Amino acid sequence: MLFSLQSFAQLFSGRIVNTDKEPLENVYVYNTTSNSHTHTKINGDFILENCKVGDVIEVGILGYKKLQFTLNDTQLKNNTTLILETKVFLLDELMLTKKMDPIQTVVKIDLAKNPVNSSQDILQKVPGLFIGQHAGGGKAEQIFLRGFDIDHGTDLSLSVDGMPVNMVSHAHGQGYSDLHFLIPETIQKINFGKGPYYANHGDFNTAGYVDFKTKSAIQKSQINIGIGQFNTFRTLGMFNLLGNKGNESAYVALEYLATDGFVESPQNFSRINLFSKYNTYLKDNSKFTLTASHFTSKWDASGQIPQREIDNKNITRFGSIDDTEGGETSRTNLNFQYNKTLDDNVELQTNVFYTKYAFKLFSNFTFFLDDPINGDQIKQQEDRDIFGFNSQFKKSTNISDIDVILTAGTGLRTDVVKNVELSHTLNRKTLLNNIQLGDVNQTNYYAFLNAEFEFGNFTIAPALRLDYLDFQYNDALQPTYTSESASKAIVNPKLNFTYTPNENVQWFIKSGIGFHSNDTRVVVKQTNKTLPRAYGLDFGNSWKPTSKLILNTELWYLFSEEEFVYVGDAGIVEPSGESERYGLDVGIRYQFADWLYFNTDATFTKARSVEEVAGQDYIPLAPKVTLTGGLSVNNYNNFSGGINYKYIGDRAANEDNSIVAEGYFVADANVNYKMNNLTLGISFENLFDVEWNETQFATESRLKNEANPVEEIHFTPGTPFSAKLSVSYTF
Repeated sequence: MLFSLQSFAQLFSGRIVNTDKEPLENVYVYNTTSNSHTHTKINGDFILENCKVGDVIEVGILGYKKLQFTLNDTQLKNNTTLILETKVFLLDELMLTKKMDPIQTVVKIDLAKNPVNSSQDILQKVPGLFIGQHAGGGKAEQIFLRGFDIDHGTDLSLSVDGMPVNMVSHAHGQGYSDLHFLIPETIQKINFGKGPYYANHGDFNTAGYVDFKTKSAIQKSQINIGIGQFNTFRTLGMFNLLGNKGNESAYVALEYLATDGFVESPQNFSRINLFSKYNTYLKDNSKFTLTASHFTSKWDASGQIPQREIDNKNITRFGSIDDTEGGETSRTNLNFQYNKTLDDNVELQTNVFYTKYAFKLFSNFTFFLDDPINGDQIKQQEDRDIFGFNSQFKKSTNISDIDVILTAGTGLRTDVVKNVELSHTLNRKTLLNNIQLGDVNQTNYYAFLNAEFEFGNFTIAPALRLDYLDFQYNDALQPTYTSESASKAIVNPKLNFTYTPNENVQWFIKSGIGFHSNDTRVVVKQTNKTLPRAYGLDFGNSWKPTSKLILNTELWYLFSEEEFVYVGDAGIVEPSGESERYGLDVGIRYQFADWLYFNTDATFTKARSVEEVAGQDYIPLAPKVTLTGGLSVNNYNNFSGGINYKYIGDRAANEDNSIVAEGYFVADANVNYKMNNLTLGISFENLFDVEWNETQFATESRLKNEANPVEEIHFTPGTPFSAKLSVSYTF
């Protein structure tokens, strides 16, 4: 009897990883004999009940070959590591389930079909997100999402492996987010969400959030060399340091990029990235990860140019008014991550991080408007240390036959910023006068609780988040020591619903309140509205009308409270007032063949200031229509590549729409051919050589020979047609 009970009541447990030893989450593990089933946790672990020797087990997840085997005695008695091999993503294998976010899943497919090959490509994998560069790759990109001109990150929360990217109280602007320290080839996964609906994200999560996860390990080493026009050169080395050890892995990646750019005044741009990662599984099946990275970059810039000088034929589109702009920046990161399943079946994820950051930027937007003799060049500079941690506990349980997933988290972030400076300078050398100078200390503590209740095909997810922020500023320009401070606590609820009636349809309603902090220099002087809220509502669905087609549709609304915005370029505060935005997001994915894949995302948005009269209520640079997508070829007779496009419509550049930022349509293309371990590639930017303005602003400026200022479009030109060759070798 004892033998019989033992043989029929055993547990089958283990971990599922890919060939790079990355743990795989949400893998379906099914016992075809007893019909018991489960999914892997975030660390790849699983426990399958009601198993015995001789049972047939199936293991599968989208993008990997299905594994089927018969259980033996050794597998039942010991934790078993199962390895899944990757395969071509096929949309007809995609089934919509309660535990799946379909939109994130199709972006995972997008990334596999058409991997990113530059830092600027990284963010554009998020459906509906649009970027522009206006300093030749030196500054962070300008971001557009859901009717927001997010500038460099004001309303979009960004992180990498749990480390925050947004810089609070930054010298150039609140939320400044420079992702150039992230090497594209190290990216494993992109998680994102649009709207303020996610309890595990706080500051800056109003329009949305984007989390990047880097690879834990690599199976093979590789060397990549790329050469292009305008003296462009990029080289990458990624090296597996420990081979194929069972419980340990380590790799290092080194990237170097240099270019003069396509403008008439050479950019002298250079960037170095060093990234390393070590993982080990401890005896208790917990996982420890140590990541260290360093990034440094410097550049010259032509700056924005006024349309009138081109119309007067004084300069070309690629000319310059003041080519002494430019800057340098660096970032060093240390990140310790620890994942473990505790005794009470609670999953623990925690990370502790430290960032050392430096930034110096010279700009001139108005030329000779304020200083007709020396010009209006400004310097923005800071040195920063960031300390913090994030901890999250997740438990799956059952209450009265209702499946419940409880997630609780807490964390802390402290920024210590020395010599946050805004100065009037000449020729990047002479200091004419200080406009702002001081030290910032800002701390953010948070805690949240999220619950998911599954009622058949329905999932209800209420959540609550608490943030406490402390602001301190020491003004170095005061004649005596001056320390100003303020603090604020904010509680934001979230409530989301999901309905999945079958494997081809999923409906959702999302609602919640989010916020973004304002610059410390504003908060300590203006205590009300220090943490302006954003109230959001989404209604949408994912639908597979055929096996090879999936459609994603979202209707959304977002209301923002009045806020006082610090303009880093001028050292002033501008009240923006209440605003509302609403729109429609549409995504289409279609697989013509195993090797031919189409994707496109369109957004239609109306953004208006609530407190202004009609006709004077436009929100400058808020996009009305955007379109991104492409057609990609994956491993067709050893060829891969594709065509990608982006379109943004005309939009108001000022409040009364009297100045218009012109839209554009630009396409890029790439072709790669693989021969064993060698891959040859060629890529083309601006395939049809269209004339386009990448970033545009309505700016009042005055040239040296002008008596009166002029307000009009100032822009940085988009790249002309250009080509780049690359060679990659894996070993």
